[in-house]
Amino acid sequence: MEGATNSENRLSTAEVARMAGVHKDTLLRWLRSGLIREPGRDRHGWRYFTRAEAEAVASFAKSSSEAPSSPPIPATAVEERAAPYLGKLTAIDWDFAGAKTSYLTHGIHPYPAKFIPQIPNALIQELSGVGDTVGDIFCGSGTTLVEALTLKRHAVGIDANPLACLISRAKTSGCSESDRDVLLALAQRARTMGDSLLPSTSEGNLFPSPKLVSQHWRPSFEKLTFWFDQHVIEELAEALSWCREVESDVARDLALTAFSSIVVAVSRQDSDTRYVRREKNIPPGDTLRRFARSLEQIIQAATEFSDVVEPRFRCQIMQANLLDAPPIPTLDLVVCSPPYPNAYSYHLYHMTRMIWLGMDQPRFKKEEIGSHRKYSSNGKNGATAETFKAEFSSILLWLSRKLRQGGYACFVVGDSTLKGQRINNADLIAQAGEPAGFREVMRINRTMQATKKAFNPAIGKIKTENILILENRGKRA
Repeated sequence: MEGATNSENRLSTAEVARMAGVHKDTLLRWLRSGLIREPGRDRHGWRYFTRAEAEAVASFAKSSSEAPSSPPIPATAVEERAAPYLGKLTAIDWDFAGAKTSYLTHGIHPYPAKFIPQIPNALIQELSGVGDTVGDIFCGSGTTLVEALTLKRHAVGIDANPLACLISRAKTSGCSESDRDVLLALAQRARTMGDSLLPSTSEGNLFPSPKLVSQHWRPSFEKLTFWFDQHVIEELAEALSWCREVESDVARDLALTAFSSIVVAVSRQDSDTRYVRREKNIPPGDTLRRFARSLEQIIQAATEFSDVVEPRFRCQIMQANLLDAPPIPTLDLVVCSPPYPNAYSYHLYHMTRMIWLGMDQPRFKKEEIGSHRKYSSNGKNGATAETFKAEFSSILLWLSRKLRQGGYACFVVGDSTLKGQRINNADLIAQAGEPAGFREVMRINRTMQATKKAFNPAIGKIKTENILILENRGKRA
């Protein structure tokens, strides 16, 4: 809940909503959509409105043709399930050109090839109801999970990538006032130490900046100094030790996610999508300062998320290999963006992050579905389109028992190039689902934004993708 303000000239979100005669959720939605200008924030990240801003909101509410929203549905209420009208999906502009994609916690950590939140948002609204459970069986950085929670659904996420699970937990946990205070203190500690390590620019300085030699753990990785400057290693080791000392599980996940978000940027790895080495000349102190900035951004994002999501809606995240048929609750809807075969190698591009976080990167490398390395192999055991189809046959057979009968499974997927041939992955998934009782009911083609989902240059840039919708009709006899 938005914190109350002490000054008569500062009003909280809840107070302004009462003045305007609307529910707080309505006011927050107006803010997210840009219908109302964002107010200022206090040192804790809470929104506060001036009297003039509050009056402007009240004026907008009176002139708006939008009816005030009703209060949240009580936890004891049961919403009658209505069969969704698939025809509504054809009226949506699925390109979402120019849409803002980094609101709430969506932008707290880099994650290549993720789909934009507007896609799961629209699918969840049309194909599920309040109180339903929405699953993402390739949850990645948690885009579907965040949208499900904001739309008053429970969420279940699965991924074999331990880093993806960490990021998803951080994005869906929110931030209490006590956790925020701990993280703000950690950010200040990092900034203070970082500032003390910055090289002096004054002439005739007789006292050079001190050098940090951390006594804390760092990976026993033989190529650590190949990928990181020594002073960067010392600062990362120091920051990581602080993160691990945080007592609260939620605050620790947020701190570790902030830490992870800067690792590639301060390394010699070119970028999140290019695993080549280049010198970046990161100055002493800059790593800790970047960590402080990342923490502050995550605190604000998680606070905004807490403003929007009701605590009664829960999110469960599981690190698991889908081919092992993990046990999960019954799902009402699945919305996911599965890995494209031969498109990306998450185990490779996230390697330095996983090593610093002590994660089992070799295990994930073996379990990763669709990785470029797996499908680019020319040996007799190299993966093919049939490999992808066979893996999905196993996954969809498992899913047919976890998704309620009549429920929909939505896959946002583009084509791949394997051994010089263009492969329609939507066709492969649809075919793989037939023996398990899945029937294709709709396929939507969308044009992707030019800056999204750039994969391995050797296989080209994906410009379009399909939204494949399968209905679970029950396994054939």
